[in-house]
Amino acid sequence: MNKILHKIYLFLILLFLYAPIATLVVLSFNASKTRAKWGGFTFKWYQALFQNEVILEAFYTTLLIALLSALFATIIGTIAAIAMNGMKKGSKAAFMAVTNIPMLNAEIVTGISLMLLFISFGMRFGFSTVLFAHITFNIPYVILSVLPRLKQMNPSTFEAALDLGASPVYAFFKVILPDIFPGIISGFLMAFTMSLDDFIITHFTKGPGLDTLSTKIYTELKKGIKPEMYSLSTLIFITVLILLLLVNKTPKDKKNKKGSLQEEIIL
Repeated sequence: MNKILHKIYLFLILLFLYAPIATLVVLSFNASKTRAKWGGFTFKWYQALFQNEVILEAFYTTLLIALLSALFATIIGTIAAIAMNGMKKGSKAAFMAVTNIPMLNAEIVTGISLMLLFISFGMRFGFSTVLFAHITFNIPYVILSVLPRLKQMNPSTFEAALDLGASPVYAFFKVILPDIFPGIISGFLMAFTMSLDDFIITHFTKGPGLDTLSTKIYTELKKGIKPEMYSLSTLIFITVLILLLLVNKTPKDKKNKKGSLQEEIIL
């Protein structure tokens, strides 16, 4: 009886989570512009999407900002996580508290703070200010993704590599990086998703003439969202779903590996 209740509970959770997305997907194939009436199955909104330069430009800007901010945040966050992992307990706790502040802080506070910071430096609002803002709020997500992997590592492995004659840089790329790589990928995907989805911080740091998907949809709410947005959202959802399936697919363990870490270091 408990198993049946658990399955029903899980089904209801998934239903509430994915019912709006399913509605969005269905509306992207609706020939009628109104959401209250089914006008037949069609692909015309997908064709109109690729002919709408305004939406495609907003999508390109969103994707470019998300990729660049996730990349830079991953590099900076990984270096910061390695530095924090080597600190003493008191210093590490202090830096962890500072790292958690942007995540616990309200986005509107972060957005206004960054806006005032850019104004004080005399920066012109546009692509660069949005990119800097996204890098800033993405770094904590990367740090908190990489740190657990560093804690699981055996520090003696790195020291053994140094004793065998490896340089610190070589030992890092051969010993530390492979172990923390899943955390780095997880942090990158988290940063990419957060940047892709952000509206409030982007709204306060963007300049005139620059629009991401979130700000574009917000401006269209007054006039009514175009059906092309349903098609674009469906394509993004399917792409993210495929990426998640590929990332979460566990590769088969390779038992017969040629050589060992010691042999690589000696060579």
